[in-house]
Amino acid sequence: MNGIIIIDKPADWTSHDVVAKLRGALKEKRIGHGGTLDPMATGVLPIFIGRATRAAEFCENTKKEYIAGLKLGITTDTQDITGKTLHTSDASISPETLISIIPQYLGAIQQIPPMYSAIKQGGKKLYELARKGIEIPRPPRDVCIYDIELLDSEKSEHKLRIVCSKGTYIRTLCHDIGATLGCGGTMSSLRRTKVGTYHVAEAHTLEKVLDTVSTGDITTLIKPIDTIFSEYPAATLGESETRKCKNGAQTHCNVPHLSDGKYRFYCPDNEFVLLGEVADGKIKVIKGFWSTNHSNPFYDF
Repeated sequence: MNGIIIIDKPADWTSHDVVAKLRGALKEKRIGHGGTLDPMATGVLPIFIGRATRAAEFCENTKKEYIAGLKLGITTDTQDITGKTLHTSDASISPETLISIIPQYLGAIQQIPPMYSAIKQGGKKLYELARKGIEIPRPPRDVCIYDIELLDSEKSEHKLRIVCSKGTYIRTLCHDIGATLGCGGTMSSLRRTKVGTYHVAEAHTLEKVLDTVSTGDITTLIKPIDTIFSEYPAATLGESETRKCKNGAQTHCNVPHLSDGKYRFYCPDNEFVLLGEVADGKIKVIKGFWSTNHSNPFYDF
């Protein structure tokens, strides 16, 4: 079984919980996910099965879209509503005032990761220290916020649509916005609506997936591996190049008819075999997905 299932992660489940549940249900050890969601968050969680696990890293590095609840006038130790309240204040901030400070959070910015995170520092996960009441300095991380849109406002509750890069902490963004406004802020809800090309509209509940497994029709929910690379044009390899690729030959393949760039490559029978990059008429394999038992699927040919 090889492919991708888009799960609508339920609240109070970790991403690993979902993976563990599906490993048992599908009786498949090779299962991974395409980007961690906090337990309180819901929404798009791509699950990679079999050979598709080789593509998980590409999903993690894509843009993400979230709908986040921002509650102003409160600061918590976890930077979300599940944490211990540290401070409260008047939150009579108008939508216009909130919109006015949003531009300073757009583009390349730096974030200081929250203490309640799984980042390791000095061999310890930050949340392990935080639970002991220990706070240590954390180096800032470079992230990118592509877009922030205010969708709705009601008193101290605001709903934001956020498009961002890998590694962005939405709860830290909410915390920092609250700090800039001078009233404090925390993340009150979070739903991931898009990961790369995958949208929440095509996601399935975990309950539906498990029910479908029991009926034996799970293939109807599995997307082909190449869908994660749909932004790249497709190209077909010849019989000789396909054979060399599958045999692991480290030869060069001339493709003078292709301009430089990344492509989804298929063999003549339309099997998706690799993501490759063409430069000066030659292909370099970025990642191979052909069916083989060869121990090293990464070649230049």
